[in-house]
Amino acid sequence: MSGWIEKHYPEPNIYRWIGVTLEGIAATVLLLLVLLTCFDVAGRYLFNNSIDGAVELTQIGLAIMVFAQMPVITWRGSHVVVDLLDHVLGNRIVKILGIFSVFIISTSFYFLAVRIYQLAERSLRRGELTEYLGLPAGHIAQYIAVMSWVTAACMLTYGAYRVFTDKNVSQSVGE
Repeated sequence: MSGWIEKHYPEPNIYRWIGVTLEGIAATVLLLLVLLTCFDVAGRYLFNNSIDGAVELTQIGLAIMVFAQMPVITWRGSHVVVDLLDHVLGNRIVKILGIFSVFIISTSFYFLAVRIYQLAERSLRRGELTEYLGLPAGHIAQYIAVMSWVTAACMLTYGAYRVFTDKNVSQSVGE
């Protein structure tokens, strides 16, 4: 197991375990969403009765899954990157642009999280519930805000480390 983790999670120290944990959460939620969809479709066609709140559970599951992956995708640089001018600009300019990018991404995630958390608090104060299951809507928004803060922190620390040390994690993982 440790060999597999070493191969697929080359990040140093705590980032490795953050990645393993967050991707474990996302994988578990994805499995649960697949099972939910299978049972919902089977119930609908075989028993003429679907699972109540399946759409709502799917939406919540997607939010959990996407925002669990956000820190890992961001620090690995696995998002879409256009590097048309990297060969023309030179290594020093590309590194400066990389630092600028780390700053912009982390700042954006931080302020986005602040606003989402404010909306989540307002939602909880007002007692807003989801439509079918009656779950407090603010808790999902709080989760999104917290994961956005985690993404900002990871990008500032490990993203900057990657730029300064020229480590491209996504290439070493084989993506």
